[in-house]
Order: sequence, then C-alpha cells, then structure tokens
Amino acid sequence: MHGRSFVAVIIAGGFALVSAVGTESVTAVEQPAASTSPPATLPSAVTPSPQAATNPAPPAGAANPSPPSAASPTAPAAADPSAQNTAATPAPVDPVVASIRLKLTDPAYRQGVREDVAALQSFYATREAPPLWMTPMGLSAKAQAAIDEIGKADDWGLSAAAFELPPAGDLPATPEAKAVAEIKLDLAILKYARFAHGGRADPSQLSVLLDQKPTLKDPKIVLAEIAASPAPDAYLRSLHPKHEQFERLRQALLKARGDGEDGAKKPRNERDIQRLLINMERWRWMPQDLGSVYVQDNVPEFMLYVVKNGKTIHSDKIVVGQLAYATPIFSADMQTIVFNPEWTVPPTIVRENLLPNLRSGGWFGGSGSILSEHGLQVRYNGRIVDPGSISWSSVNMANIAFTQPPGPTNVLGKLKFLYPNKHTVYMHDTIKRDLFKPAMRANGHNCIRMERPTKLAEVLLAEDKGWEAKQVDDLVAKGNNSPVNLDHPIPVHTTYFTAVVGDDGKVSSFGDIYGLDSKVASAVLGKSVAFAATADDGSADSPQAETEAAPAPKRKVPKDEVAGSMQGLFGD
Repeated sequence: MHGRSFVAVIIAGGFALVSAVGTESVTAVEQPAASTSPPATLPSAVTPSPQAATNPAPPAGAANPSPPSAASPTAPAAADPSAQNTAATPAPVDPVVASIRLKLTDPAYRQGVREDVAALQSFYATREAPPLWMTPMGLSAKAQAAIDEIGKADDWGLSAAAFELPPAGDLPATPEAKAVAEIKLDLAILKYARFAHGGRADPSQLSVLLDQKPTLKDPKIVLAEIAASPAPDAYLRSLHPKHEQFERLRQALLKARGDGEDGAKKPRNERDIQRLLINMERWRWMPQDLGSVYVQDNVPEFMLYVVKNGKTIHSDKIVVGQLAYATPIFSADMQTIVFNPEWTVPPTIVRENLLPNLRSGGWFGGSGSILSEHGLQVRYNGRIVDPGSISWSSVNMANIAFTQPPGPTNVLGKLKFLYPNKHTVYMHDTIKRDLFKPAMRANGHNCIRMERPTKLAEVLLAEDKGWEAKQVDDLVAKGNNSPVNLDHPIPVHTTYFTAVVGDDGKVSSFGDIYGLDSKVASAVLGKSVAFAATADDGSADSPQAETEAAPAPKRKVPKDEVAGSMQGLFGD
C-alpha cells in the first residue's frame, strides 16, 4: 500500500471510532433516569459490582487480565438471595405440634397437676421434630407400647382406672384431634411416673407419725427420657422401686389375685390383697438407696435388722413405743454409739410426769423420793443443784434438765445409738429384760430398745472401723458416757411394714399396732379398711388398731399413778 493511502485509512478509521464512541455516549445520556434495572437480555441474577463501576473495561485490543479466582479475597462471591431467605425464615412447625402448643394454653388443662402442664409446655415449645406419639396414620407403635403398659398398672400395685388414655385404635383425622390424643397420653405418662414414685399421697398428711417424703421424678426429665427411650414400656416399668421386697410383694400380689380369680379363699383373699397393696405403696416412700450397710427397725414386726449388700447379717428383738407414745417412721443416719451413757429425761416425761407433781409438792422430798432412789440429778443451766432449792411453781423449765448418771439402774442400760432427728428418738439398751418376752412389744415411750445391744455395736463397729469384738466388750465394761463417732454414718430406717415376704415366698403379716394401714388404704385404695393389731399372746385382735395413733390428751396424773409409771420406766 502506498504511503498516502495508508495515512488516509488511518484517518478514516480514527474518525469512525470517534463517531461510534460519541454515538454510544449520546445514547446512554438519553436513557430515562428512572430506569435502573439491567437490560432485559441479562440474566436477573447478574448485577454489576462496584468494582466494575470504578474499573471500566479496557479498550479494545488491550490485554484482558485473568478473572480473579473464587478463593481470591479481592473478589467476594455474589450474595445468593435464596440462601438469605432460607436463613431468615424459620422452618415450618408441624401442625400437630402447633396445635399442642395452643391447646396447652387452655385453662382447662391447668386444672390438672401444674408441674406436668408446665413440663409439656416447655417440651413442645422447643420441639422441631414431629409429635412424640402421633404419626400421619394415628398412634405410633411406641405410643401403643406405652398405652399397653399403663393398662397393666394393676400388676404393679397401681390402678389402671386412674389413667385417662387415648383409645388404642384411635385414628384422629385433624391436627387438633391428634393434639388432644398426644396430650392425653403425655399426661397419663407423667401421672404414672408420679404414682410409681409414691406420689399418690403425701405420707406426712396421713399421720403425724409418717415422717417420709417420696422422691418424685421431675416431669421434664420423664419427658426427655421417655422420648429418647427405644422402649417406652420398659421405661415405665423401670420407674417402680428396685427394692427386693417390693418385687416380692408384687409377685405375692399377682399370686393372690390369681387365687381370687380361681375362687380360692375369697373372703380372706381380699384383705390379703389390700394389705399387699398398702405395703407396696410404703416401699415407694422409702429412699431409693437404702445404703450398702443399714439398720432397719420394723415397728409392727418388733424386729431389728442389719443389712449388708442386700443380705441380713444381724437381727434382734426390739421394743417400740406404745400407742400413746408411738415410735415415728423416718430415716436418719447413725453417727455415734455411746457406751454406758448418761440419761436425760425426755421432755414428755418431764412435762407429763415430773413437773405437775413437783409443782404440787408431791413425792420428791425426803430420803425415799424417786429422784434420790434412782439417782436422778437436777441441772440448772447445766450445773447440778439441790432440787429443794428450786421454786418449781415459778422456775423457767427451759433451764432445767433431769439426768441420770451411768450405772446399773440407768434406764438406757449399757449402750445408746444416736441418729440425730427432729423426734429425739434413738435406740438403746434397757434394764427391763422382761419386755422382750411377749410377742407384741409396744411399751413405754417412743425410743427403740433392743435385746442384744452389745452384739449390734460389735456388728456396726466391725463394719465401720474393723473393730474386734473385744474392743467393744472393753468399752462396755469400762466406758463412762463414752461416745464413739462412726467414720461413715450408717442409715437407720424406722419402717412400718405389716406384710413381709420371706425367701420362700411366704407372706408374713403383722398387726397394725398404730392404726396406719387404714389411713394408707383410704389414700391409695380409695376406701377405708380396718386392720387389727395383734394382742400380746398373738392370738387375738386388739381394739387399739382402729384408734388414731396420736399422743394421748394431756392430763394431770395422780401421784400414785406417776410413781407407778416411773417405777415401770426405771425397771423396778
């Protein structure tokens, strides 16, 4: 190409380029200001980045830089609007769960146990999964297992009639109907758990003698555990007491009901079944862990047992309080054994026996008085004083104590076993050996007396300290109000079991000496049942069984009666 022609081409090309650019600029300026959307030919998901606005594309023919990689920090990924919408919108709630939440706000449900309803509200408020028991086809297999197990409540000493359950074959069609069925089953499960742990009645409300508090399971924990359980029926069975006697009583119950169905011993059988049910309930009130080594004083049986790892290693006869001064039922830890103890006269004896006659100038003066005869000392603010120096009509008795030093006439004998409690009850020896002869051994005040206290001390100190019997015998012979503190407190369970099943499966029953069986029957069976107390010879019934087991009314006791009762108390 000639030189002139080449220059002309260049000039023409340049002019064309300038014209094109100018035309594009004019076109852009003429676009309406309100139109900010990208051209219709662009995908809607593509939007220009700020970087593109500040860094225009290179001129034609210029080198095009490589696009930044996905991992490059200088090239943030474009936001995905669909992902943002997913994060901001909560997952839809199952319609049955939503209906459950709504129905639990209904005041009608608050007429039940408040803790159960609150537990359900908490459980379903955070539940994102489908309902616990309902499926699109109705009740799940797990729900059916739970319903079937609750239906067998009578086999466990409960009453299946006490639980309102959804019909087994129910096929609710709407979310609202399914919600009602689910709540009904939930409430039945929580009630079953409460009853299995002894929550049918508060023992302390049945009698002042029953100082027991069942260990109820938190309903929130019950819901969480049964929801996680692969077998709800097995979970419900696991809620019952694990004590061996409870299971033995249950087997005896099943057998007795079988005998009743066969028509055998019908009149007697009904009473036997009621007694078994009452005593199964008492096991629900016991501590779940009795201790690896513990002492049991069973009041109606008049027997003491030391149990180690479920096996009895020592047993002994005991004497309990008579009806007017009944021995309370409770558990506490033994902490101290006292050898040749000093005796402090209990407040009841001071109030009902000593003080009225002291204030009337009774029989405490002179050399023949019971105070001097039995070595009773009077302490004022802890200091021994002459009883004749005290104005008994005006003295503040809170400052007075009557004590008896150790010795052959001390009413506590050689040993005292202390397990601190609000009842001021303890176990001790006695100088009245004839108390252990009769079969019915309810006599005197509420502390427990055992026939062989030295043997009990040997067993307990061997378990606690590894002591030999000789160490105990030496303290019995030489100790003087000598306490020995246990290294490991030993639980003492004072119980009231009127039915006990032996290793051979035979049921032994004992008299209802304090009339407590009828009170438990009214609470857990829904009807009052009178059980008799066994007389001294074990062959007749005593009318005191149907009497309220409460302290006798206070009265002023005549001098001769006080003297007699004190003589009996002191063992003369």
